[in-house]
Amino acid sequence: MGRVGHSEWAYGLAKDLLETTLPRRWAHTQGVAEQAESLAGVLGAETDTLIAACLLHDIGYAPDLVSTGMHQLDGARYLRDVAKADEQLCRLVAYHSCADNEARQRDLLDVMVKEFEQERTDLARALTYCDMTTGPDGRHLDVLDRLAEIHSRYGPEHVVSRSITDATPCIVSSVRSVEAALADVRQADAG
Repeated sequence: MGRVGHSEWAYGLAKDLLETTLPRRWAHTQGVAEQAESLAGVLGAETDTLIAACLLHDIGYAPDLVSTGMHQLDGARYLRDVAKADEQLCRLVAYHSCADNEARQRDLLDVMVKEFEQERTDLARALTYCDMTTGPDGRHLDVLDRLAEIHSRYGPEHVVSRSITDATPCIVSSVRSVEAALADVRQADAG
């Protein structure tokens, strides 16, 4: 698939996989993509790639795609093996929101590292920012509120909660880094 139109293609694919079977996840996904649009001043030409990754980041939750139970890995594999997506999108989905922590918790880190290389830090942080500042209903949230929401939804003993606890420094650092970049762009535009 060519670079042009990543987000349009991703929208259709994500909608097909999530809208009917997981409507709340679809609402979250759309909100995450809207957050990506706000980063155009920071990312420039790469904004379309980020929007596409945001639209695809949670497709691994679709019932027909679940294999390992780790939605990041299941989604990335589907993108690579079935959708024949761009490698960069596969990498972003595989590692989104500091997913290596969940891979460790599930004993899948070696598998993930073998199958997918990590993506550049700036795009990975941007995707984490978009995901971790968007609630399940698609509304913007502060990162700390989003982390609390995840913990309350899954409970303290669930692998996702344990993973999020381990990933919190990475997640918060990513979000704060993107917020700082946004502030710099706003300041430059105002000056």
